[in-house]
This record gives sequence, C-alpha cells and structure tokens, in this order.
Amino acid sequence: MLQTIVNAWKIADLRKKLIYTALIVLVFRIGSAIPVPFTAIAETGVLGANATTGNTFLNYLNMMTGDAFNYGTIFAMSITPYINSSIIMQLLAVAIPALERLQKEGEEGRKKIAAITRFVTIALGVLQSTAYFFYLRSQGYLTKNAAGADFTGFAAVFQALVVILCFTAGTALIMWLGERINEKGIGNGISIILFAGIVSRIPSLISSLLGPSTGYISRGGAYIPITLIITVVLVLMIAFIVWMDSAERRIPVQYAKRVVGRKMYGGQSTHIPLKVNMSGVMPVIFASSILSLPPTIKMFMNPSTVSENKALAGFFSIFEMDHWVYSIIYFVFIIAFAYFYASIQYNPIEMSKNIRDNGGSIPGIRPGEPTSRYIGKIIHRITLLGALLLSVVALLPIIYSQVATFILEKLGYAQGFTVSLGGTSIIILVGVALETVKQLESQMMMRHYKGFLD
Repeated sequence: MLQTIVNAWKIADLRKKLIYTALIVLVFRIGSAIPVPFTAIAETGVLGANATTGNTFLNYLNMMTGDAFNYGTIFAMSITPYINSSIIMQLLAVAIPALERLQKEGEEGRKKIAAITRFVTIALGVLQSTAYFFYLRSQGYLTKNAAGADFTGFAAVFQALVVILCFTAGTALIMWLGERINEKGIGNGISIILFAGIVSRIPSLISSLLGPSTGYISRGGAYIPITLIITVVLVLMIAFIVWMDSAERRIPVQYAKRVVGRKMYGGQSTHIPLKVNMSGVMPVIFASSILSLPPTIKMFMNPSTVSENKALAGFFSIFEMDHWVYSIIYFVFIIAFAYFYASIQYNPIEMSKNIRDNGGSIPGIRPGEPTSRYIGKIIHRITLLGALLLSVVALLPIIYSQVATFILEKLGYAQGFTVSLGGTSIIILVGVALETVKQLESQMMMRHYKGFLD
C-alpha cells in the first residue's frame, strides 16, 4: 500500500490529485473543530468521559463523525445524512419503477438520481440537525439569556434556526467536498471523508486504553493483558477482512467455437468471479441505520419522561449497543440486508441470458433456466457465507466488550470495559484503504499503458 502511494506520488498528475485530496481532508478536519453559534459545550463534550469508551448509539455516531458530534461543530452530522440518503434511494429504486428506469438510462439517469439524492440528504440533514438541537437543549448545552434561563419567544426561534441551519449547512458542505474529491481528487470522496473521521479518533482511543488517567495500568496490571489482547484481535480482524475482501467463487464458463466471416471466435475457457463479500460493508451500514432510528427518536423526547416510563425506557434500552437483544437484531438485519443487496446487484436470469447470447455455457449445466437456477443457488450460498463473515466482524467487538466486562467484574473491578472501535469502523477503514489503493493502481496502469501507436 505504501509503495503504491510512493509510486503514485512520482507521477505529476496523480501527485496533484493526492495533494488536492489531502487539502479537502484538511478542510474537513478544520470544520470538525469549529463550534456552532449558541452552543456552550464543555471541554469533555456532550458525551463526557465516555466519549471514547461508550458503546451507545451516540458514541457510534461520534466515532463516525470524528468527534465532531461530541463537540457540536459545524460538521457534527458529517456524512451520515448522505449515507442514509443513498440507502433510501437504493431501496426506492427497487420499489419505484420510475427510479429503476433512471438507473438503466446510463450517465444521464445516474445524474438525475444523484440530484435527487442531494435533496434527500438535505432533508435528512434538517431532520437529524433538529433532533440534535433538541438533545443539546435538553442537556443544557445551549447558551442562555442574561437571567441564566433558556431563551423564549423570538430569541428561542432565532437560536433554533441558527443552530439547525449551521448543522445542515455543514452536511451540505461535506457532501460538496466529497464530490470535489470524486471530480478532481483520487475518487471515492465520501468514503475518504468517512475514513478520515474514523482515523482521527484512533489516537484518543489509544490514550483511553493506555492513559494512566483511566486507571488501565494502575489496577494491578489487569488491564495490560486486555490491551495486548485488543491489539492482537485488531490485527487478526484486519487480516481477516483483507482475506474476506479478496475471496471469490469462480463459476467456469466455456465458449464454443464459431465462424464469423473468415475468422473463428470462441473456444476459450473463462470464469465469472463472484466475491464472497459481494455486498461489502453495505449490509452493516443498512442494519446500523435502521437500528439508529429509535435512539434518534429518543433524542427528541424529554429524558425525564423516558426515565419515568419503565416500558418506554426498557424499549429504548434494547437499542443500546451493549444490550444482548441489540446484538441479535443486528445479526438478523445483517443477514437480511446482505440478501437484499445481493438481489439488486445480481440477476441470475440476466447473467444466464448473457452467457447464452455470447455462445457460452457452464460445463455440465444446460443453457437457459438450469443455468439461472445454478447461478442463483451459488449466489444464495455465497451471500449467506459473506453475511456470516460480516456478522462475525461486526459483532466481535461488542461481544468482546461484554466478556471483558464480565471478567473484570469477577476480578472485583467496578469499571466496565468497552471497545469503541467497532467492527463496522474496521471494515470501513480496511475497505476504503484497499479501494483507494486499487484506484491508484488502475490510474497508474492507464498512464503506463502503451497503445498500438507506441
């Protein structure tokens, strides 16, 4: 990976793209440190001391935004509205024929869908910004009037508009920055911004594990082995994700010989590569987005109302990331969305038709419907295997945190143990890194390719 970046830096055109991308990331990080007007958030942030070790939805959102959510900056919403908007558009493209036709219209259709996605992103940005505003207000993180009370009347409306519009403008600006990386940078803009936000929190995560202020070293050495185990587990998870990303199932295809004019074509053997993890991190993001709806609704509500109602409090506690029911629902959703995403990506009937139209066939399988059934069976099995592998990566940090907390409690330690760098984040980090390297390699290959005139 480092060698690829070094080689790309030696090419003037790619060097300009790398510098441009780095500047965009710098703008993103600067914006993540600029607070929104009318906010009065303490140095510890809205999440307090649990900002790096909590396993709740708010900590998950904070990690995805690179601490911007914790401190109420203009990029507090980060690219989460855009991700949710893209998910919604993909779901609607299956249910609405008009959007499905746009997807098949080529470049023009994709531009129209991208424009609709932008509008949906702004709408979701307004919704999430409003929820975050009410959360800040309920927790007392907004500035108050001269009497030390909350603003009322026109002043309260003006305060709400400024805060909500600033958060929404930050969402729109991040979306624009991602598109600039796609046009003038090395590409994959939204993913790179997400990558930068997650990476920015790694130093604070390391300090929370090793810093003496947390007591992880001064407790009889009990936390030192756990820290070492975390390091080993992270390395193994990264290696596992790289293996999972490159693993594929190859369906052999034999093309018959045919004569066209005076030339003979075909007679070659090839294969159709099907990645084991054909849907990437999308099922995990889909599942996380759906499970984030109840905590988002909770942000609109008065905390005292939720705590006084035992049934309501019990319902919302299920959707905390450290709850065992959350893990079960998370697992089921990952499997379900993996099948859904595979169904909209691969059409066995269309694949079978393309093979037959090009004079090919799968050895031992008759063309037509038997071929489509065979391909569908393979896709079904690969999807299940890929979904199970994704579930292991996504749930392992949560399960590990629960096991470590249980062991520490048995050893007499009152403080629990959580890992904020979840499986979703690791999948995103490794996936974006691999995809960026592949893009750089493909661009270098195009620049070194010799045409027939050379």
